[in-house]
Amino acid sequence: MTASARDLAQWLDARLGVTGHPDYPGALNGLQFDHRGPVRRIASAVDASLRSIAGAAESGANFMIVHHGLFWGGSQRVTGPVYERFRLLIDADVALYSAHLPLDSHPELGNNVLLARELGLESTREFAIYHGVAIGVSGEADRLTADLIAAARAFASRHGGDVRTTATQPGRRTRRWAICTGAGASTETLREAEERGVDTLIVGEGPHHTAVEAPERGIVVIQAGHYATETLGVRAAADLVSAEFGLPGQFVDVPTGF
Repeated sequence: MTASARDLAQWLDARLGVTGHPDYPGALNGLQFDHRGPVRRIASAVDASLRSIAGAAESGANFMIVHHGLFWGGSQRVTGPVYERFRLLIDADVALYSAHLPLDSHPELGNNVLLARELGLESTREFAIYHGVAIGVSGEADRLTADLIAAARAFASRHGGDVRTTATQPGRRTRRWAICTGAGASTETLREAEERGVDTLIVGEGPHHTAVEAPERGIVVIQAGHYATETLGVRAAADLVSAEFGLPGQFVDVPTGF
């Protein structure tokens, strides 16, 4: 099947529910960078960095699916690293498609629901409401918190990261958990977790003040890495595109350590 970048983008827009999904202004979800085409091979990556674009080009891919796109900083001069990214995309004729919060919140392909599955947790409720849309997931369990931390550490290590946690006690059990990948530990998510009776919050990362607040609210925060926790959605989306359009593909792993 011969397909253009716009064909794949329109299919992804519909599959991920991109249109009308709330997000940060710099996310610019959808097709961000076009190409001559047609699409021969696809690649996925967490970030639209120079290293990930180079990895996609070296693999022969000319369509990229990323979680963090090109325009997080808003309007920028096309100089230095910004120019180099654009130049490489044009030289290698690589189109770039980005999906941020739509790929966090998706009930089948989302980072949050997939991370829960990776950790052996069954999500039954929504969590982390942003402009009326649930980004994260939550559920109930009966597991040693230490075992959950170990599972998160094993997951993070596969992507060049590690786990950080707030204080916990030996023998502590997780009864109600919530997940919000990426920069998921915020004052808002901690308050929501406390209101919902969540005792264990699993995120990618969070600011220092949330580590101060969490014990006061009776919550253990497990930080499994921003990068690691957001590798899942783009890989799942790319696998689906490969199957739908009969295109080979690969994940370009460029760990940041965070």
